[in-house]
Amino acid sequence: MSNSMFTTKQVLRKARILKNPSKVYARHKGLHKRYKENPELAMITDCAEVNGTNLQDPFRTTVSMNKELNVSFKVGVHRAVGGDHDFPNPGDMLCATLASCMESTTRMIANLYNIQLTKTRVHVSAIVDVRGTLRMDLSTPVEFQSMHIDFDVEAEGLNEKVLNMLIQGTKKSCIIYQTLKKGIPVTINVNSKNTKYA
Repeated sequence: MSNSMFTTKQVLRKARILKNPSKVYARHKGLHKRYKENPELAMITDCAEVNGTNLQDPFRTTVSMNKELNVSFKVGVHRAVGGDHDFPNPGDMLCATLASCMESTTRMIANLYNIQLTKTRVHVSAIVDVRGTLRMDLSTPVEFQSMHIDFDVEAEGLNEKVLNMLIQGTKKSCIIYQTLKKGIPVTINVNSKNTKYA
């Protein structure tokens, strides 16, 4: 029974999409075909890199994002750990990453289902006890203890059922949200001429 209901929902969703074709649907249709034929093409790599300059300044650096676009941002250190907080700090950038992924995912899902958005606002905050990173209290974890998302969305004719579908779809499809929520293995390779450290 539940399988037939799920199939019916899928058919209704597909019919709605086909009736109201969207930019997202058109692009995804081509990508689905491409990735079915060549699954290895679905594996992509995003990147960011810091090449240290002015290494005598312990409180500021520049990060470059995306090798193809090479977009650079100045990064500062939070005043809570001794910096001047004159540029966004890495915690701000973490929040920005989650907020931008949630908002852009919402836009795509809304476009896919022909939902006419009139307002979006995603505010992300992250809370950390800095005593851990300052090595003042070794029992304090060196990590954010919690993150919170305030999500405002408005659209033409947006009822509770459609809003719930939009929010659940966003949560399920947002790569950054799912990565942070579940955690991820991180590996490190160290290259150094200092043989004691390498």
